[in-house]
Amino acid sequence: MQLTNLTRNLEIGANSYLLKAGGNSILLDAGFHPRKEGRAALPNFSLLEEENLDVVVLTHAHHDHIGALPALTKRYRDIPVYMTPATARVAGIMLHNSVNVMMRRREAANLPEYPLFTHRGVDRCSETWQLQPIGHTFYPCSFFGREIQDVRVCFFDAGHVLGSAGVLVESEGRTFFYTGDVNFSDQSFLRGANFPEEGIDILMMEATRGDSPMEKNFTRAAEELRLAQAIKEIFERGGTVTIPVFSLGKTQELLAMFWKMRVYGLLPAVPIYISGLSAKLTVVYDAFSSSICRHSPALQLLQEMTPRVVNGAEIRACCLTQQSIFALSSGMMSENTLSNIFARRILESPRQGLFFVGHTDADSPAGKIRRTIIDQEVVLEVGLPTLKRKCQCKEFNFSAHSSREALLAYALRIRPKTIVLAHGDPMALEWFRVSLTQALPKTRIILPQPGQAVDL
Repeated sequence: MQLTNLTRNLEIGANSYLLKAGGNSILLDAGFHPRKEGRAALPNFSLLEEENLDVVVLTHAHHDHIGALPALTKRYRDIPVYMTPATARVAGIMLHNSVNVMMRRREAANLPEYPLFTHRGVDRCSETWQLQPIGHTFYPCSFFGREIQDVRVCFFDAGHVLGSAGVLVESEGRTFFYTGDVNFSDQSFLRGANFPEEGIDILMMEATRGDSPMEKNFTRAAEELRLAQAIKEIFERGGTVTIPVFSLGKTQELLAMFWKMRVYGLLPAVPIYISGLSAKLTVVYDAFSSSICRHSPALQLLQEMTPRVVNGAEIRACCLTQQSIFALSSGMMSENTLSNIFARRILESPRQGLFFVGHTDADSPAGKIRRTIIDQEVVLEVGLPTLKRKCQCKEFNFSAHSSREALLAYALRIRPKTIVLAHGDPMALEWFRVSLTQALPKTRIILPQPGQAVDL
């Protein structure tokens, strides 16, 4: 087996990895970098120029794992793309939304190469999608139905977002397991990952939170209570609560959390505002309610919570004195997104609350705000005036990624011969490298550099 890292830098970006097994070429994920523009946001697909790529396998539908897929299938037009059924439903929505975003960016930032693919390209791409359920071992097929030799694949529930999966590849008498993005702990809605515990020779695992130690005695239940109390305090000030969220995963987890708070009398039935994309994805969460491993399988989020769907024009007119929660995308507060637009209205008001509930890139607008203190100026969008941060900012740990301690414990339980580290910033990757080297001295630890092919 051989692995080539197609990312352009050691970071959380355009995730994509080429695995060669049994004489076949398997692409694991095809992501788009959330902080870059144009073709620079794609994985380094030039490394595939001499490859006869056989199959693509996707772990889940977040943009940094699937966003480059239609660009890839422009060249490999008939290549089968394997994913879980829930990922397929979500992926179509996410990719069509990407086309809309690129069209807006083409005009706003004068990027003539946008869009990198069209709505028709997304539809054409989806024609070769092959859906496989969690827990079912299958033999992938290459072009024209040719069965790939000596390769078996199985998806395992990753507990990250709807449809997310770890990927087990058996070939050449060895087993390779790619965690993708994983959460071993139960979230408010989804239950934790259910991964294989034995028989893994090569483990490729994410390292997102490698530079973030878990707080002592942390529990998600206590964190939910802390959030409920913080919301109550802002409401008592006469303000609203704004929470930047990812449309996929974080929005639905928060809606489930707010539902529980209402049931236990911790949160009144206040208006909750979400984006159109979040609403579309919540429809899918509700549709798969009985077929995924989650808490409260009978709960239909849209029916129970009746969130109000707003667009960019409407968000500028929403009342700032009525007790309300604005769970707005994007989680990074990227320019021209609802959370960024709305933040310009609340940032300079001491009554308002701005709460962060998950990972944010340090260079994103959200990351910059998190580093500010009261009355410090911050830039939300290039070309616009700076604003003084006067609102109340709080941080909560509702990450959809496993803690570094849980990932380390998993590696120690299965004790593979080789561990490959991916999906992490340099400091996070280094923590795992050092910790694993000390804990598993007989295990080979690999940190593949961008463009590097490594024999496994």
